Amino acid sequence: MDIFGVLNMICGLALFLYGMHIMGDGLTRMSGGKLETILEKLTNNTLKAVLLGAAVTAVIQSSSATTVMVVGFVNSGIMKLSQAAGVIMGANIGTTITSWILSLTGIEGSNVFIRLLKPSSFTPIMALCGVAFIMFTKNEKKHNIGQILVGFTVLMNGMNMMSDAVKPLADVPEFTNILLMFTNPVLGMLAGMALTAIIQSSSASVGILQALCITGAVKYSAALPIIMGQNIGTCVTALLSSVGASKNARRASLIHLYFNLIGTVLFMIVFYAINALVPFAFLAEPANAAGIAVIHTAFNLLATLVLLPFSSLLVKLACLTVRDDEKVEKIDDFQLLDERFLAQPAFAVEQCRVVTGRMAQLTKEAIFDACSLVDGGEYTDEKAERIAALEEKIDHYEDNLGTYMVKLSHANLSKNDGHTVSMLLHSISDFERISDHAVSLMRAAREMHEKGLSFSEMAGKELHVFANATRDIVNRAVLSFETGDLEMAATVEPLESAIDAINVQIKNRHIDRLQNGLCTIELGFILQDICTDLERVSDHCSNIAVYQIEVPQDELDTHEYLQSLRRQGSISFEAARRDYKMLYALPENS
Repeated sequence: MDIFGVLNMICGLALFLYGMHIMGDGLTRMSGGKLETILEKLTNNTLKAVLLGAAVTAVIQSSSATTVMVVGFVNSGIMKLSQAAGVIMGANIGTTITSWILSLTGIEGSNVFIRLLKPSSFTPIMALCGVAFIMFTKNEKKHNIGQILVGFTVLMNGMNMMSDAVKPLADVPEFTNILLMFTNPVLGMLAGMALTAIIQSSSASVGILQALCITGAVKYSAALPIIMGQNIGTCVTALLSSVGASKNARRASLIHLYFNLIGTVLFMIVFYAINALVPFAFLAEPANAAGIAVIHTAFNLLATLVLLPFSSLLVKLACLTVRDDEKVEKIDDFQLLDERFLAQPAFAVEQCRVVTGRMAQLTKEAIFDACSLVDGGEYTDEKAERIAALEEKIDHYEDNLGTYMVKLSHANLSKNDGHTVSMLLHSISDFERISDHAVSLMRAAREMHEKGLSFSEMAGKELHVFANATRDIVNRAVLSFETGDLEMAATVEPLESAIDAINVQIKNRHIDRLQNGLCTIELGFILQDICTDLERVSDHCSNIAVYQIEVPQDELDTHEYLQSLRRQGSISFEAARRDYKMLYALPENS
């Protein structure tokens, strides 16, 4: 094998790994986070966990990605260790699909139907369709299908290049002698483990082994222990991802290691013990791609069947390895923003939506508590401290979500996910500003309490109407945000317009009372501040609703949208605004 052969093999390997990456990425984008959400909502049914773990891995073509995702689930408290064990076992089964796909390269025969099954026969058409979808369609779903087709084509061509490049090695005695070393079960297992640990993909390392089989120099006696080692080597990715994570996350990665380690040791002890008594003739035969796929699948199925009843013992073993201490680990919302999820952008976006939803609820609590203080409620230091604490917590939400979504925005997001991230980034700023106004309202109530001030009866009734309208608009903005209800979002702006009118009316009435000596300058300043805060809360609610309506349409000019809405004077908008004005009409002056 000359230098050009080596270069061809390297090029084939590069194409193979790249094809696997882009095909897996396309499959993940096609799933749109649905598979990950299914995993998240697992029950304690271990068998169901195994089946779902296998299905998800078969789709995204990576047991390492599934396992890392599971470590993230456990770290953020979404999944229990008992659930994780089943998913991890299933992931090992799902990853065998890749080896069966790659075994198609080994199909031989002159029959036209058999020849059609060879990748070299159908991948050119797949490549043409894939490129057409990518270049000439704007539909995101078709674009993802194109990526999958092109990825599969690149994968198969890389596999063929590797196979063609290593063919001459069949006549190289040194290569044959190296492979003979791997017939030693321990050396073969260590070789497979090292290769998989380096490239961090058991599917890829199995594919490389299948490519080497084309030389005819790889016997089953060498291939089998290498495959066993590959199952252990694939645990490295999950172990690395658990560094610095919670105890349960580290335990999840250890369950993956123990499952593969115990399964491999048991399989090899039983297999070679039987082989010592009744030698297996097939071990002396040259391995082929289909045979590799059979061994890979048989091992993972058998290991799962044997160890599944003992999954709880694997959990206990992991717990014994990573012991509890007196310190209790708390799971907070920010652990849902696990960086492991960034490898699965669709799911990471969903986690951001969940955490932002919780931020929205805290914002609603803060502003409702603040409204109660200026709406005739009794002021207490406990209520004031609660509002201040909520505002501080909401600040932390904005910081954590903003930092996480900036990282997420650099990922390969689908168009819809990109819109969602944009909408969330804009919304968290408005939620945070609403909490600031809640604190401002609380301070106004505290000032009145400390100075023993109180509004006139009429001013109190007017503020009651204003506070109710504010509660209503916050409710509508938060509910439409959480549910994605655009019809609900469209009701926010007419109410905001009515609230603007309420604000003007109350301030005008205050001036009248001031002129008639029914109000003091000091109370007037406080009333002005309260009205300004309530009106600005409605402005931020309007922004949140507009983001939901405008961002999916690739538009985000809030000011222009609102001006256009009011200029058009649509019948529905005017009717809604009129209804809100009647609903929140200020009491008549006596």
